[in-house]
Amino acid sequence: MKNILCIALFATCLFGARAQEKSKIKYGYNERAGKYFEVAEDTKLYYEIYGQGEPILLLHGGVYGYIDEYEFFIEALSKNYRLICLATRAHVKSDIGHEPFTYDQRAEDAKKLLDHLGIEKARVLGFSDGGYAGYKLAANYPDTVEKMVIIGAGDQPEGSGVNYGYTSEKLMKEAGEYFKGRLAAMPEPERWNESLQWLNSLYENEVVSEDVFSKIKSPVLLMAGGKDEYSTPETLLKAQKAIKTSYLSIIPGCGHVVFYCNWNAVWAVVEPFYKN
Repeated sequence: MKNILCIALFATCLFGARAQEKSKIKYGYNERAGKYFEVAEDTKLYYEIYGQGEPILLLHGGVYGYIDEYEFFIEALSKNYRLICLATRAHVKSDIGHEPFTYDQRAEDAKKLLDHLGIEKARVLGFSDGGYAGYKLAANYPDTVEKMVIIGAGDQPEGSGVNYGYTSEKLMKEAGEYFKGRLAAMPEPERWNESLQWLNSLYENEVVSEDVFSKIKSPVLLMAGGKDEYSTPETLLKAQKAIKTSYLSIIPGCGHVVFYCNWNAVWAVVEPFYKN
């Protein structure tokens, strides 16, 4: 979510190369695992499935985010679970759609995918944007979520939003090579600026706070880096206090993309939470 340029690129080039070298699977671009489903007229979303077992729905971050950021989780979790990796609207292979973005919309899209696959109940993993969509999914469809891991997504009350001023020109200037690959896979690259304006509005205006958290019935593990610049530990603590059954894990020394900063620490907490 948001401007994770330096960390995302470093992780993709260094840590990502290690995982990809081992698996030879290009997550998010894997034709063998990828399929589309329709969420609205003229709007299809892309998803990939890995592994066997009880389902876990993976919801990735925004702007720089995509299915491939979950490479470590896919490698580890697919040994024991069936992973459903959704590409949200306007992210690489998924359509943009024709309505401004909201987290309610993203939650509904996720629910439609689970319905499409005949899944009544699933565990959820959400990072950043995907974390806020996960909160909404659990609040709006409480019988659908068994338990959730939410990373880098804390309390977002009214008035706390930020317009990051994303444009195609700005992002290409910051990370042109990175986004060239993304654009090449987009079904509507000419609408990228339009989708970025919708994302700017989403980040500035959406509220995900106590009213949402109080409706969540499933157990939730909240996680963040101690130096997360977007969702600080304090905002996660506020969310944790408002969710009936919840746990908080702060990884010292890490920023927003905590699972690239200290994967071993993240996995040591996430694995037993999903198991128990």
